[in-house]
Amino acid sequence: MAERHAAFLKDAWAKEPVLVESFTIGGLAVILPIFSPFTKYATMNNQATPYNYPVPLRDDGTFNKMHRVTPTHQKKKPKL
Repeated sequence: MAERHAAFLKDAWAKEPVLVESFTIGGLAVILPIFSPFTKYATMNNQATPYNYPVPLRDDGTFNKMHRVTPTHQKKKPKL
């Protein structure tokens, strides 16, 4: 079986080297990304990134107006 493949590749290379080379490059382009270390980190990044981001609600006038709350670092602290 291997001899037939070798004979086919020799014959194909002798007749059409451009086609053999293009199929080789195309096959490597499909197979090699699986073994790339970039694939690992891209997968980890995609798993850590949320698919849906929170969207603020639009005020259409029906919501109650909320009082402005000062941030905790700006509140006055009691003096001892």
